[in-house]
Amino acid sequence: MAITALMVKELRGRTGAGMMDCKKALSETNGDMEAAIDLMRTSGAAKAAKKSGRIAAEGLVKVNVSADGKTATILEVNSETDFVTKGDVFIGFVDALGDLALKTTPANIEAFLMQTMENGDSLEKAREDIVASTGENVTIRRVTTVHANDGVIGVYKHGERIAVLTLLDGGDEDLAKDIAMHIAASKPECISADELSADILEREKAIFVEQAKESGKPDNIIEKMIGGRMKKFINEVTLSGQAFVKDPDTTVGALVKSKGATIKSFVRFEVGDGIEKKEENFADEVMAQVKG
Repeated sequence: MAITALMVKELRGRTGAGMMDCKKALSETNGDMEAAIDLMRTSGAAKAAKKSGRIAAEGLVKVNVSADGKTATILEVNSETDFVTKGDVFIGFVDALGDLALKTTPANIEAFLMQTMENGDSLEKAREDIVASTGENVTIRRVTTVHANDGVIGVYKHGERIAVLTLLDGGDEDLAKDIAMHIAASKPECISADELSADILEREKAIFVEQAKESGKPDNIIEKMIGGRMKKFINEVTLSGQAFVKDPDTTVGALVKSKGATIKSFVRFEVGDGIEKKEENFADEVMAQVKG
């Protein structure tokens, strides 16, 4: 019997298991949905899927760099508690994924999840094994590959929770690493003002306009106040406008320019970023370490 995408979708919806596992189970049961579910329950795939609804906001970030320094990958793997992240099983899993990422250089997480482990297991099967071993939900959250070509890659890790890759055109590895360290601490939104969305700028401007109006000052003064505040906001959120953490008297943009380099891109991963709010502020921790 031909296994359709609709059948795979239904089985995924009923079990929460991965696409490849659903397709395999349907193929082995000749398209019998109930038999496929029973098969997955027996193999443990559905058991692992039951944990998939739990929030996994702890975890590790992993960076791998090629021998010639021209390719680097960065990935994040999550668990439910930091206790699991300290175990050899989870660490070994993350290390294996890091090696696989550098070998396959995926463009995104979707492409990465289609790869197979060295032993031939799918990533979903490997993930389910870790779930069964740790008793926690484990997710392979995101991965990015950076290719330097003629540029320079900078790497900075703060413990196992924050990792940054920078790509420079010109400059050297020390500069690239310094910029990566700055990004770890300062969390810029983007490189320069022209990359900020119009929505963000309009929202901030609207807030500043209302604040300025409450001052009761004349319109010409209000206009100058808004212009000054917008400039300050843009400098605070863009990498090139931020004061360099190791020398606040200069901006990152000025530093890079003085070295004859330009920043092409950066990637910053912080464990659990965007999943749920944390009490710890690891960016502040990086800043304190740099200034200390």
